[in-house]
Amino acid sequence: MPQYTPMMQQYLSIKSAYKDAFLFFRLGDFYEMFFDDATRAAQILEIALTSRDGGGKERVPMCGVPHHAAKGYIKRFIDQGYKVAICEQVEDPKQAKGVVKREVTHVISPGMVMDETILSEKEHNFLAALAHDDEQYSLALCDLTTGTIHTTCVQDFERALEELKVARVKEVIVSAQMMDLMREQSWTVSVAQTIDNAAELPFAFENKACLPALLLLTQYLQITQQRSLDHLQQPRFYEPDEYLTIDSNGRRTLELVETMRDKTKKGSLLWLLDETKTAMGGRRLKEWLDKPLRSKQGIQDRLDAVSTLIEGFTSRHDIREKMTAVYDIERLAGRISYGNANARDLVQVKKTVSTLPGIQRAVSELGLPLASLLAEQVTALEELEKLLANSLLEEPPLTITEGDMIADGYSDVLDRYRDAGRNGKEWIAALEKRERDETQIRTLKVGFNRVFGYYIEVSRSNLKNLPEGRYERKQTLANAERFITDELKEKERLILEAQEKSVDLEHQLFLELRQRAQQFIPALQELSRLISELDVLASFAEVSERSGYVRPQFSPTGELSIVDGRHPVVEKMTMHQHYVANSVTLDNTTSMLLITGPNMSGKSTYMRQVALIAIMAQIGCFVPAKEATLPLFDQVFTRIGAADDLAAGQSTFMVEMMETNDAIQKATASSLLLLDEIGRGTSTYDGMALAQSILEYIHNHIGAKTLFSTHYHELTQLELTLDALQNVHVAAVEDQDTIVFLHKVEPGPSDRSYGIHVAKLAGLPDGITKQATALLQQLEQTKGQAAPTAEVGATQTVAEQLSLFGEANTASKAAKKTPAPSKAEATFASELASLDLMDMTPLEAMNWLYRMKKKVQ
Repeated sequence: MPQYTPMMQQYLSIKSAYKDAFLFFRLGDFYEMFFDDATRAAQILEIALTSRDGGGKERVPMCGVPHHAAKGYIKRFIDQGYKVAICEQVEDPKQAKGVVKREVTHVISPGMVMDETILSEKEHNFLAALAHDDEQYSLALCDLTTGTIHTTCVQDFERALEELKVARVKEVIVSAQMMDLMREQSWTVSVAQTIDNAAELPFAFENKACLPALLLLTQYLQITQQRSLDHLQQPRFYEPDEYLTIDSNGRRTLELVETMRDKTKKGSLLWLLDETKTAMGGRRLKEWLDKPLRSKQGIQDRLDAVSTLIEGFTSRHDIREKMTAVYDIERLAGRISYGNANARDLVQVKKTVSTLPGIQRAVSELGLPLASLLAEQVTALEELEKLLANSLLEEPPLTITEGDMIADGYSDVLDRYRDAGRNGKEWIAALEKRERDETQIRTLKVGFNRVFGYYIEVSRSNLKNLPEGRYERKQTLANAERFITDELKEKERLILEAQEKSVDLEHQLFLELRQRAQQFIPALQELSRLISELDVLASFAEVSERSGYVRPQFSPTGELSIVDGRHPVVEKMTMHQHYVANSVTLDNTTSMLLITGPNMSGKSTYMRQVALIAIMAQIGCFVPAKEATLPLFDQVFTRIGAADDLAAGQSTFMVEMMETNDAIQKATASSLLLLDEIGRGTSTYDGMALAQSILEYIHNHIGAKTLFSTHYHELTQLELTLDALQNVHVAAVEDQDTIVFLHKVEPGPSDRSYGIHVAKLAGLPDGITKQATALLQQLEQTKGQAAPTAEVGATQTVAEQLSLFGEANTASKAAKKTPAPSKAEATFASELASLDLMDMTPLEAMNWLYRMKKKVQ
């Protein structure tokens, strides 16, 4: 470092403490970056890379962005998962002796964003801390913009990752010892170098199990933010088992918050239910969707409120109309505490608080329990509303250093400064009129600019009419001369001094006002909680009434009975036209449905709608059905759709097996399983054997409510051996050489797959479908014999389908014709007979089949 200039040494010294961030080093009106930061930033931000002399042998790479435009560039860094350390001048350059003192004032990262232009208003921005001790993992999730903190403990690392995925965290803080575990994760990962386990938390919290994560979180925030964090709320501890568990795969396939294809909100359950009027309500709705309740009382309380809001249409309409005037006071409270709230933010707080009495009256008319709680906040915030109403102008500027924020009458001193400024401007206008009259120069004017101050301007053509010695020349222009007088100089000094003092005093008064507003932050946060819950419940009522949803009932015996259920999103996307409703009944005698039918007939939609109805019920919303009686599910597992995980080197079939295994290992009798065409990713024999094995295992060992769709029609014979399994099919009819999907689920198995008909609908060439039809007919005629040959144009043989459920006498006759088994065959048969299928997982069964196949080969 000695080889570099003092300024560059200062930069390198500060940068050494923020190696994982781009350092925005303030130089005048620019934030500059140097060395590797500059080289990388120039590529990421697509800005020019230059260089400067830094005192060393070679020029130092450099790039920079204007101070006033920094937000846009910071957003680009954050969107790509990078961190930015803001280094400001903390010393007046005029008073500096040598290099101006600079310090990092705060760090901006994906999990520590406070700028509303970067944030999504209806989505939490969670920063997470993950810690591990000998027994468990502790997690702390914090939205710095609102001060919200959630914390929990789990036993294994995979469950901890799942909690982070459910919360959609933007950044994870870990200790250096845990960094290796997090390298393969997609989040921005930050390392806390030191943790003081003896430090005190900035709030009261008694759950010692979560203390490691909370200490990690709060100490990291204190180091990186360098300012007051008084808005951090009391952490709320939750047990994951208090809520309906839906893993990240289930959330994706059920499209709870975004669609699988486009990753957009439109087309998801969140899109359907989100009629909220406030940003706080939008975030609360997402929280409820992330964690549906398992407490029957908690669900009933929400359903009671939705019922009341549906019945009270007029009051509900009044509440929702007034909600449009409610600003995001949860994040505004955070900005007030954080110290970056401006005058417009405080005006928004005032406007929100002023709407409270009207909302509270409407809630009281409905008799909702929220009414009394809202009344308390009306009283608690009356003083704040009065303070802000008396102190601030209605339309202040965005900045707090230009004045025009504070209302007249709030400060006597400020009023005197303003009076001097206003009277001075009136004096200037009077001076202009007087000079025009005395000089008879009608174009004479008194003007002002920031460089020369006040001046008297006379055009060149009128200079001859100007009395000699009347003015003192100040500036010469092409077409005019500018003058000054001693009287104007004195008045200029008084006016500018009053304006300067007025702006400085307004800034000081505003800082004091913002400081006074901080004492109301707890009340504002409690108000935001009440408003957000009311907003979501009113949204549920609005959607439920408009779409004809019904209140669900909950069965104490675990029965599931849905009469004319609908898929809520598909119904809305089709504008309620021609939607075919379907019923489903699962009880203690029939807990499994085996669903057959052609592709495109609606099997997956039928399965998904059962899960969505259950989830909607457990978040406290009415459901799309004529009647619905449901159990309280503990978990929902889905295996719908297939995709390769190329990054992990996993095929479609492997992903399918892993997801199925996860469901089988974790499911209980109180779970809901949706399994779509298990086994289709491998050969017919393997797939069918696995599908049967999985069905039998769920039936005999788990007993979960299960919807299992398949194209293996042989599996429908399981209804004869599995007491709790019932066959249903999605009806379709042939119309000449095409197929009509009825989308109606009916009892019994499907007789055909209609695969060739679906291929025709997909537009395959006639030559292919005609040949396939001929091959199919020949296969059906020669079932059990040799495969068809090239008589129908085929050049390859087609293997016959395996029948797992042949009659016993047929098998006996075949055995008589079969030669005595070889030694290898006898060994194979002996090993097969010794298998205990009921104790094998699907993955173990697949591995055994794989080994046998290798031996045969």
